[in-house]
Parts: sequence; structure tokens; C-alpha cells
Amino acid sequence: MRVEMTFLGTGTSQGVPVITCSCPVCTSANPRDQRLRSAVLMKTAGQSVVIDSGPDFRQQMLRERVNHLDALVLTHEHKDHIAGMDDIRAFNFRSKKDVPVYASERVQEALKREFHYVFSENTYPGTPKVALHTIEEDPFQIGDDLWWPLPVKHHKLPVLGFRLGDVAYITDANSIEPLAFERLKGLDILVLNALRRESHLSHFTLDEAISLAHRIGARKTYFTHISHQLGCHAEVQEELPHGIELAYDGLRVVSELISD
Repeated sequence: MRVEMTFLGTGTSQGVPVITCSCPVCTSANPRDQRLRSAVLMKTAGQSVVIDSGPDFRQQMLRERVNHLDALVLTHEHKDHIAGMDDIRAFNFRSKKDVPVYASERVQEALKREFHYVFSENTYPGTPKVALHTIEEDPFQIGDDLWWPLPVKHHKLPVLGFRLGDVAYITDANSIEPLAFERLKGLDILVLNALRRESHLSHFTLDEAISLAHRIGARKTYFTHISHQLGCHAEVQEELPHGIELAYDGLRVVSELISD
């Protein structure tokens, strides 16, 4: 299966630059130090799917010129991963169809609270139209593509990463469940969060992410959900082992391994 992944955003919940901050990263002129909230676009021969719709969703769709969306898949309910869902209505207007949204029951309840007008019995004309699909830990289909949930923990909050073909995406995690490790075998491309150097309650540090990347053993690993506290892209990249890179907004990577 050929999977093309585009990093729509690679920043943490505040994005980079951070409002009011004048650190070297936030004032950097390097475009790779300017990070929208984390999300990716996953494209196969038959499907175009976005993982997470944070506050920058509209900007990300415009920048990448995404004109068709087959589904939205959500990792968890934090605002930096769902706040932009309202803007999927543009895809409703174009396709004349509801957009399928794949999420756990807990995340669906959060959507119904945050976007109550979407799920009202008497919806206002022009509101987003979605079709909710419940996912937990079992594999699920989007079109002809099989998606494998990867259960992880964000401190105590269950979060789902996902594997599609030989590409895996994990964000907002500080531990990986045994089932996820089993499903990460034989991986080509791994995406993993690496927030900063200092210890954090609910995110992997740079060193922890490097250690995990070595343990999982993908051909190529990209770090995302990056804070301004990690350092400037160019400087951090020079420190990383072979086969590991810092992702940046707009980066496209392709896996063409054959999955059984």
C-alpha cells in the first residue's frame, strides 16, 4: 500500500511561535520553526483522511489545497485536536454529503458538548454535517483501507494513535500500551511526539522519543507535537541519530512497502 502523509501541523497546544514569547525559537525566521497545531493528512489510492482537526484546521486545509475529504479521524478530545471541526462544513457544501468522523465514545461525547449545535434536533442551516463512527481498539475500515488503532496514554487519558499500511502516527503520549507495540512491528515510517528536553507529565521527552524510536525500529522516524522549549529545528536536527528527523509543517513523506 502506498501511503502519503503530509504534516499539516507539528506544534504543541500553543503552536509556535507562542503568544507573548520572544525566545530564539519563537523569533526564528526559519519557516521550520513555525508550527501549527499537530495534525496529518493521510492519502492512499482511494482515500484522503485527516487525523485531528485542531484550531488551525481551516488554515491547514487552505495551505495544502485540500478539496476533498473522505473522513476525519480523532485521537482524543483536547481542544488542540478537535477545535476546528466546524470548518468541515466546506467539504459538506462541496460533496453534498456528511463527513464521516471516527472517534471513541468518550471523544464523541466531547464533540457533542463542544459542538452542540451540530447535533441538535433542529440544526441551523449551514452547520457541519457529520456521521459519527465509533472506534475503540479494534481495526476499522475507511473505504478499502484498514486502520489499526494504537492505544497509548497521555498521563491518565487514553489516546489513540493509528497505523495505516506501514505508517504509524502517535501524538500526545507518554506511554505506549502493549497492544500498540504489537501493532507497530514491521513498520516503515513512525511519527512520535517529542515535546521538549525536560521531563513532562503527559508527553515524551526528546530522549524518551529517541529511545522508543530505536525500540520500535521503523526505517524512518519523525518527531512531532514539538514545543518551542525543544530548540530551533536546525540545531536539534543535527543532534538526532541516523533515521530520525524533526518533522515540520508541510513535510510530505511516502511509504510504499507492501503490507500483508
